[in-house]
Amino acid sequence: MRSSNPVFSRRGFTRGNDYAGFEAQGARGAQGVPGGIPQGGNPYAQAPRNPYDRPLTAEGMEQMYAAPAAGPAQTGRMTIDDVVTRTGLTLGTLVVGAVLGWVALPDHIGLAGGAAFLAFVLAMVQSFKRRPVPALILGYALFEGVFLGVFSRVYNEAWQGAPVQAVLGTMAIFAGMLVAYRARIIRVTARYQRIGLAVAIGFVLAMVVNLLFAAFGSADGLGLRTGPLGIVFCLIGIALGAFFLSLDFKQVEDGIRGGAPRQESWLAAFGLTLSLVWIYVQLLQLIAILRD
Repeated sequence: MRSSNPVFSRRGFTRGNDYAGFEAQGARGAQGVPGGIPQGGNPYAQAPRNPYDRPLTAEGMEQMYAAPAAGPAQTGRMTIDDVVTRTGLTLGTLVVGAVLGWVALPDHIGLAGGAAFLAFVLAMVQSFKRRPVPALILGYALFEGVFLGVFSRVYNEAWQGAPVQAVLGTMAIFAGMLVAYRARIIRVTARYQRIGLAVAIGFVLAMVVNLLFAAFGSADGLGLRTGPLGIVFCLIGIALGAFFLSLDFKQVEDGIRGGAPRQESWLAAFGLTLSLVWIYVQLLQLIAILRD
């Protein structure tokens, strides 16, 4: 089953007959498949080879024993350090853009909207790429940061301290979801994904309808951003952000276990950044409603 996170929907992270695309498949064999890669299985798992296909000389054995153990640098596989580093770079670029938007463009709502559009375009281009492109991911982070900087400045002027509260809340949700996932309190199963995806589709449709009513009807649309209904709607949005984080954690775990290429760590960073931005925006809107 494919991940509901759009970043992973076209990637090797989701290959396979189950929701975990990088589960080791080498033991199944690869009958009739060129290259010995199991059909529908881990694209990076190599079929087992007979170690006795080629005779070893005494000199060759000494060289093997003297050689250092193969690590990430030799295998080119993704590690948790790679994911942390790339995620740090992506979030750091996002913060730089946010500071720029907050300080230099506080009154340029139009430019902020243009930055948001560019960020959306770059995100979509990356989503349809066969391989992660760091320039696209960092470009998305920069323009998204500019938009968030202006957006947060507007909220801060109306509700003093709201952005700081939203940042702290986002960090708390990330930490809580990570602990819950590592402790296996949350298990990402196929049923879990189906339910979450259904809720996400309904949420997005409600957002679209609300925007249409706001554009052609009442200013408040369906009232999904004000009052008690707005609080419930924001809470659902935050829960969906936490759901997407759990999918991100699962995809990263499967990628590392299955030996995904190191370059895929950029894709993991992209997915985590999207989820964190989503949670931050929903929290900011919830805080504004509660403080009203």
